[in-house]
Order: sequence, then C-alpha cells, then structure tokens
Amino acid sequence: MTTARNPYELGPAAKAVFLQWWHTVSSETAGGGSRADRANLKRAGDLTAVACTPAYQRVYRDMVAANGGLPWPPLQQERIAALIGLAAHVKSRVPMSLPQAMSHHLEGADRNPVSDLRFSRLLNSPDIEALFIGLRRCLPLIDYQVDTATLADDVFEWGDAVKKRWAYAYKWPAKDGG
Repeated sequence: MTTARNPYELGPAAKAVFLQWWHTVSSETAGGGSRADRANLKRAGDLTAVACTPAYQRVYRDMVAANGGLPWPPLQQERIAALIGLAAHVKSRVPMSLPQAMSHHLEGADRNPVSDLRFSRLLNSPDIEALFIGLRRCLPLIDYQVDTATLADDVFEWGDAVKKRWAYAYKWPAKDGG
C-alpha cells in the first residue's frame, strides 16, 4: 500500500538519493561517467535541456523509487530538474543557505557577492525556470559553494514561505545617507 505524499516536500528518502548523487558527481575522485553526467548537466541552459539528459533521468528515477515509486506531477518534476541542474554546478558544500552565501562578505570585500538588486529579482522570479536561470548566474558569484541540502529544500518548496525565509536570511546592505 502506498501512502500519499506531500507534493510540496521532497521527502527524506528522495533527498538522500539526491545528496548521494551530488556527492558522487562532485567528488574529486568521480569516475568518467559521473564527470560526463556533471558536464552534460552544467551545459544545460534551461529546464527542458536538464530534463532531456540521461543523467537527470537516472537521478529522477532513483528519487521516484526511493520515494515510494510514485512519479511527481509536472510542477515538481520541473523543480527537481532545477535542483539537479543547479547542484551539478555546486563544487563544495558549505554550511550556508543560498541567501546566506549570497550576502556573505568574503575577506576584504565590502559588498555582498550578490547585489540586493539581483537578489530581489530572484525573489520575484515569475516561475521555476526564471529562478533556475537566475540562480545559475549567481552560483559563480558565490564560488559555487552552498549547502546542497537546503538548496534541495528551497528549490523544491519554492513559494512565498521560502521567499520570506530568504529575505530574512539575506544581509541587506545599509542605505547611505538614509
């Protein structure tokens, strides 16, 4: 008997499969197949391109199997494509969420790596495709480092609650002369 799952939650078993996959493809000792999968995903410029890669299809099917065998509806499939496509770019896992990493000043820097304007645009992304493209452009600014577990949760659960959480976590710069 299968139980209905919350469509707005990735689920611990599927998340574990995702994190194991990321650990495998991001490892310094990753084999040729994993390196090729990562390279193919990194070249995918939109969610359709991500979803059409064999690498994505393998991870997606493993996540479905781990989460009771029920495929996600199209909206969640898009979100899973976004998180897998983004995670392929992440080089190392650090204990910071995306908004924390985007506003974490590197030593000697006096500005956020991701400007408040760019961050505001992310918060106002009209759909998951726009969020994917925006985050893909932000990852180099944070040196491709983020907590992949919170990345998975935030992308999969993207909505008003995540946007508010991000707005509170981002360190907005002080306005001069204000």
